[in-house]
Amino acid sequence: MFAVSANPIEIGLVASLNHPGTNVTGVTGMAAGREHKRLELLHAAVPTAALLGFLLNPQNSTRDAQINDVLASAQKLGAQIKITRARMGRDFATAFAELAQSQAGGLVIGDDEFFLSASADLGSLAAHHGIPAIFQGTSFTAAGGLMSYGCRLTELYHQVGAYSGLVLPGAAPAELPIYQSSAVEMIVNLRSAKSLGIGLPQAIVDQATTLIR
Repeated sequence: MFAVSANPIEIGLVASLNHPGTNVTGVTGMAAGREHKRLELLHAAVPTAALLGFLLNPQNSTRDAQINDVLASAQKLGAQIKITRARMGRDFATAFAELAQSQAGGLVIGDDEFFLSASADLGSLAAHHGIPAIFQGTSFTAAGGLMSYGCRLTELYHQVGAYSGLVLPGAAPAELPIYQSSAVEMIVNLRSAKSLGIGLPQAIVDQATTLIR
């Protein structure tokens, strides 16, 4: 059983969403393409930032699509992007140091399962370096990240439990279609905004499904 925010076909878990065909099934938030929305939200939060960072995992199979998505969106917004990379936890400090040295006014974090597992560390580093950042998940914003936009992770985990209840008695994973969640949540940390000296537009606050005060 798996729960991923990415497209499981693109990352090589299954060949088909309707017919996994192997001894694995699970749920997905189908997060492909959400980087552009995160960039739009961050740009709206810090419109005067001359440079915005984008953090990606170079080992992610969708890295090229992520880069193209962000660069195309940045061009439409008239924003400059600095791409920085991290493939393991020890790379985070270097990546944030590069962003700070470049005086990046904000950071978009690309979808990646490893990044998601380290979301609290990323949120804490963003707060430590005073960089307005957007990723996904409650752990990220609870640790100091400015905003979160992505799939509703609690729904993914709930559905994994439901599927496990089918598999354990004997249902074949190969015959269980991948559950696709369309639920999206947006979390805004108002405490972080105040600490960063950011006056968030009311439109961003109104879009949030959760506010951390």
